[in-house]
Amino acid sequence: QVQLVESGGGLVQAGGSLRLSCAASGRSFSSYAMGWFRQAPGKDREFVGAISRSGDWLYYTDSVKGRFTISRDNAKNTVYLQMNSLKPEETAVYYCAADSSVYGSRWSYEYDYWGQGTQVTVSS
Repeated sequence: QVQLVESGGGLVQAGGSLRLSCAASGRSFSSYAMGWFRQAPGKDREFVGAISRSGDWLYYTDSVKGRFTISRDNAKNTVYLQMNSLKPEETAVYYCAADSSVYGSRWSYEYDYWGQGTQVTVSS
């Protein structure tokens, strides 16, 4: 059982940066790969990126490569999403999720636990 709480969202101008945090409670945080997803109103949930259990393997959707970075601190039971050069079309609710696998997945159905989401609004 894992509970996830995202924070760090807010309003940012296009080209700006935000760092989202996802704090986990429960046992064996390090046994979960972690993913980040986002969802805008009327749109499907979109994969952003994932990080393996140990943090030594990461992958991202093409649109954020080079701008977003996922990291994790297993000692703090926290995963982060650093977002740079944000674009207005990336306005969405951002969710973190936990997957009981080594590497995670780009598919939302693979994840076992989800946070409540945090709103990110990128203004032009």
